[in-house]
Amino acid sequence: MIRLYFNPAPNPFKIALALEELGMAYELVPVDPRKGEQHSPEFRAINPNGKMPAIIDTDGAGGNEVRVFDSTAILMYLAEKSGRLQGSPADRPELLSWLMFIGTGIGPFSGQAVHFQHAAPAGNEYGVNRYLREIERHYDVLDKHLAGRDFIVGNELTIADISAWGWLRVAPRVFKDAADAFAPFPNIQRWFQRIDALPAAARAREAGKDLSFKQDMDEAAQRAMFPSNFPKQAV
Repeated sequence: MIRLYFNPAPNPFKIALALEELGMAYELVPVDPRKGEQHSPEFRAINPNGKMPAIIDTDGAGGNEVRVFDSTAILMYLAEKSGRLQGSPADRPELLSWLMFIGTGIGPFSGQAVHFQHAAPAGNEYGVNRYLREIERHYDVLDKHLAGRDFIVGNELTIADISAWGWLRVAPRVFKDAADAFAPFPNIQRWFQRIDALPAAARAREAGKDLSFKQDMDEAAQRAMFPSNFPKQAV
């Protein structure tokens, strides 16, 4: 059994899609970032970085319970555990390259673009421009790569597709003022429609629909989610 520590954000949805596609039994454990639950000692024992997702595999190597944190690490772990979603052995160099491109580029630059457009105080035009231009550049790299391809790596679905799907499904939020976020990136649009139409993707999109998370972005929520924006409090 996989316990998926979850909130309704792009990275946890990647793991939900992988688990659904693999047919692995899992349960969601909600962690509400606006309530600061990611800072609890119990959760920090699972992910010292205090981010979602993280998993506990109750049937890890040797039948032992193991933890895995960081969405890219979790995807790689699940692929290796199942022997699926890795492409062929010849695909591995490309798979690793695109996983890191997504994990260190598309993910964080998308996140910063969202933050500076939707959460940061007004007057951060430099930050908005910086992250929008960078995420546009990353999209352009992927769009060119996907020309004539159905999948990011090889000829079948891999964890690279799953990783990209998690963030690209929120493209309208990343490109806040765009009438059609995918319009400049037709190859991404075609690819995304293929991945998003998978039965497993439909099930993954339903993950957490029955869970309740705090909606108010009050000062307590801002301190919980963006602690580096505030002076450290004396212990």
